[in-house]
Amino acid sequence: MREWLGGIRLSGFMIIMLGLVILAAFVLVPTVGTYLDQRAQIAALERSVQATAEQVEALEAERDRWSDPAYITTQARERLYYVRPGEVVYLVDNDLPRSAIPEERHAVSKDVEETETDWMSQLVRSVTVAGTAQTVSVAPAG
Repeated sequence: MREWLGGIRLSGFMIIMLGLVILAAFVLVPTVGTYLDQRAQIAALERSVQATAEQVEALEAERDRWSDPAYITTQARERLYYVRPGEVVYLVDNDLPRSAIPEERHAVSKDVEETETDWMSQLVRSVTVAGTAQTVSVAPAG
């Protein structure tokens, strides 16, 4: 091992070049990291711009639909139940599919139960107590 190290002759030019290579490594490594971070940010922003452009296209298509009188009429009929004069409209009650109806139905009691206290006076009492309550500060445990 000593013979191998002894065979290496370092000249001044070689030391300067080695120093420049090490200096270049110290300068370029953070720059490359910054470059890669910026590329990732640019890609994320490009995806964001693309998503926003798609949203703009969808909103413009929605705006174009609302400029059509037939679409407005359809929406008014479906959402607001508007009808033309002379038309008869039938609204179907209980039009849920069988899968949406709950299986278990509890029987409704026919007995009228009386509570022990009057709920109205209890509500007024609760509001009054809450409005006149003093704020209590708790001393720190120590």
